[in-house]
Amino acid sequence: MWNVEKRYGPVIEVFEVEGSRERRLVIGYKMGGTTKFFSALSNLYHFYSLYSTRKYVEQFSNGITIISLYLNPLPNANAPPIEHSIFQVMKEASLLYTLPDNPFFYAGSGASSGHAVQEAVYAYCGWVFAQHFCNRLGQAYLSLKNILDENNPTHAEVLNDIKRRFREETFTRESIAQVIHAHPHLINLLYVNFAMVHYPEVDEAQLMPTLSYQRLHLSQPLSDQELYEKIRKTAANKHEFQVLEAFLIFNKHVLKTNFYQPTKVALSFRLAPEFLPEVEYPKKPFGMFLVIGNEFRGFHIRFRDVARGGIRIVMSRNRESYSINQRMLFDENYGLASTQNLKNKDIPEGGAKGTILPALGASPLLCFEKYVDAIIDLLIPGQSPGIKERLVDLYGKPELLFFGPDEGTADMMDWAALHARHRGADAWWKSFTTGKSAETLGGVPHDTYGMTSLSIRQYVLGIYKQLGLREKDITKVQTGGPDGDLGSNEIKLSSDKTIAVIDGSGVLADPHGINREELIRLATLRVPISHFDRSKLSKDGYVVLVEDQDVKLPSGEVVLDGTDFRNGAHLRFKADLLVPCGGRPEAVNISNVAALVDSEGKPHFKYIVEGANLFITQQARLYLEKRKVILYKDSSANKGGVTSSSLEVLAGLSLSSEEYTRLMIFKDGKPSEFYQNYVKDIQQKITENAAAEFHCIWKEHARLQGSKPRTLISDELSGKLNALQEELEASDLFDDVPSKRGVMNRAIPKTLINELGLDTFLDRLPEAYQRALFSSWVASHFIYKYGVNGSSVDFFHFARDLAV
Repeated sequence: MWNVEKRYGPVIEVFEVEGSRERRLVIGYKMGGTTKFFSALSNLYHFYSLYSTRKYVEQFSNGITIISLYLNPLPNANAPPIEHSIFQVMKEASLLYTLPDNPFFYAGSGASSGHAVQEAVYAYCGWVFAQHFCNRLGQAYLSLKNILDENNPTHAEVLNDIKRRFREETFTRESIAQVIHAHPHLINLLYVNFAMVHYPEVDEAQLMPTLSYQRLHLSQPLSDQELYEKIRKTAANKHEFQVLEAFLIFNKHVLKTNFYQPTKVALSFRLAPEFLPEVEYPKKPFGMFLVIGNEFRGFHIRFRDVARGGIRIVMSRNRESYSINQRMLFDENYGLASTQNLKNKDIPEGGAKGTILPALGASPLLCFEKYVDAIIDLLIPGQSPGIKERLVDLYGKPELLFFGPDEGTADMMDWAALHARHRGADAWWKSFTTGKSAETLGGVPHDTYGMTSLSIRQYVLGIYKQLGLREKDITKVQTGGPDGDLGSNEIKLSSDKTIAVIDGSGVLADPHGINREELIRLATLRVPISHFDRSKLSKDGYVVLVEDQDVKLPSGEVVLDGTDFRNGAHLRFKADLLVPCGGRPEAVNISNVAALVDSEGKPHFKYIVEGANLFITQQARLYLEKRKVILYKDSSANKGGVTSSSLEVLAGLSLSSEEYTRLMIFKDGKPSEFYQNYVKDIQQKITENAAAEFHCIWKEHARLQGSKPRTLISDELSGKLNALQEELEASDLFDDVPSKRGVMNRAIPKTLINELGLDTFLDRLPEAYQRALFSSWVASHFIYKYGVNGSSVDFFHFARDLAV
């Protein structure tokens, strides 16, 4: 029981029963950690020719379950010695714990009646892999894609519809499972092919080889080419061939896995992404993880070695929505990581994202904890025999991942950081997650210090300055209310005439300008517009809440349904400026964007600064810019949050545990002077970066006399920055010591340099991160200074001054 409290996952021990061949197998785990485990255990020991005389399941008040099984060998001449059988059951019980409810594991005594646990779990993992990666689009889609123009909104919509239809109809979960059930012998051969690479080496002189190890060595392993030929000859049709080939592709691209780790709570695989078809995924990720648990599946994708992004939990309302989410999970993850990569253009970390899809009714927190623990298995070399052992590592280099909060995980970041510390990640637990609580773990909360809003403000202020406008004369519509991070800070930082605020609770509007004191009161309390004091409205102002029905507006218009009114409200108002600070992705898309232009062709808004992620689709942005709207897209405008998180990571990586506790964690609820100064440094960097990018885009747009939309200039800027950063990381410019020191002195916040000194800082920071920090600073400052068309001569002059 003490071991269960100390460890995350099952604890399994075997005891001899004095004076008999009977063995007592004891398994302890935290309640709710798995389901259907007890019944799956009986299938497992029957498989290895054992039977039980007694079974006990005890539930303790501290939340721990302990199962005791008294096992004996069947009187069977062919049965292996009980020591071997028990040892195998002990090893495989941990694998069973991760996936007890597995359709590919058959009950029965003896290996002749179906897959053993390891083969069955492998079949399940291949089943999940095939669901996501069987090449669903094929040649017909590619031909169509070549004919149509993706920049044409109508064509793009047709392509998206066809892509979605292909994915729904080609490879279903059921059809893939049928193929696996139909070819048990091939699945076993594919498993042997996988195990021959990833099964840890056994010193047969020192250790008793397990039955599964002996089973492997009885099989004659086939080479990849021989397996391919066997699949080609055995498959009854192309559909079967593609499913079985997916298993072979899976085997070839697994670089490391915790499959054979003695204790684990979910299965994780580090995959090389070379198998992704270019037609669907034009930019190859740097690395990807697949995590499979009993209650969930998940991915993590990153576009550079040093990369960071949020972990999102994708919840499903019902079975139909679960099926859609399951089909689209990898594509959603890829899209989010790709967008993050554009946004992370002037920080050391590239873009990354993680997604977790819980089964219906599963606990999101449990899924998150298992996901994190399984990935940590692949980041930390195992050191404890029988608990966490060394894995077969074909990647061969240390990896660092940085997680951040996203939908459904904002309150889970503290747990992940503390769990990494508990697992022995002494060097990086402090920087493993961002969005940690400020008081107890030294995090830097974006909402408290307005980090994301600061960058959005630079774009708004930049437009005012370039066009000579006075803020108090500007009318504004804002989506995302005073209860949210961006919405509340936008209200506090601005002094315009806001005529409408749309949030989760409804719509607040007043054509004469909403009372600013009342808005600031709501923003300070972080409550939605439903709390607005209606006595502060003018005679033409109104509040319509989502639950309202048949409400008469001052104009005489009757609102039948408050929710419908709220959902379309961003399309009805007219003002100088629209600042989306919240709302659903693709709220403005090619189907409804025409509603933002009146009958005379005049847009409802002159300026749009897209604070909320993906609020407007790319086609809709181009449509609006064609009509002379000055629009700055999300990946440029709202990058303040990622800059803040990046500098939070930097503090975690460079400060020792003692320094971190002393300088970053609050004492008696108050921050240290170091913490306060560091927050000011972060705010200054955000302001500088946002202003620099704003001017770069504005200048380039003016140079081209408006012939290229700002949206495309922003994308080009991100692409050029990322490409230059990758080139610089691979170059020897970093090895020039004076240049390196000159850049680091400017890139690292002064508060950190003053505390540690540059030499100590460089000694502690991993070299991969130093290279990324150096190249991101050089790339962004060069391009912001010389524009996207900076020449080699420009770079020569720029590089000459780096050491200064």
